[in-house]
Amino acid sequence: MEGKKSEVYSRTDTSKVSLSNDKWKEQLSPEVYNIAREKGTEWAFTGKYWNSTEKGTYYCAACGNPLFVSDAKFESSCGWPSFFEPITKGSVIYSPDNDHGMQRTEVMCGRCKAHLGHVFDDGPPPTGLRYCINSVILDFDKAQSAEKHYTEKH
Repeated sequence: MEGKKSEVYSRTDTSKVSLSNDKWKEQLSPEVYNIAREKGTEWAFTGKYWNSTEKGTYYCAACGNPLFVSDAKFESSCGWPSFFEPITKGSVIYSPDNDHGMQRTEVMCGRCKAHLGHVFDDGPPPTGLRYCINSVILDFDKAQSAEKHYTEKH
């Protein structure tokens, strides 16, 4: 999330977050709130990470929870960032989603239960899964250790 972070935002705190929607609304940008709390969806091919190939880690924009690493990201041509697995089993949680006449599985942040997107069973090996995630709900931290090491050597 660009700019202001919520009061619960932390990339190291693993404690569960439970705030009222009113409290979330005070702390999140309207775009992040719409995805995280109202289960919105950004338009396909419009999010800033849908075709990003940078190396690094993706975090929940609402609470800072680590969600995915770029090594698990792949091009699925669906228009949203796609990953074949979360960073850890507890990074995300799942819920049945039968809205709009479809049977899908919703993916939420394992720390704050923010809506992230959905998971489908048409992904690549090794999992066969495609986590289709909204860019708006992702923060990205570019991997810098290799770049820093290279810069120091040259």
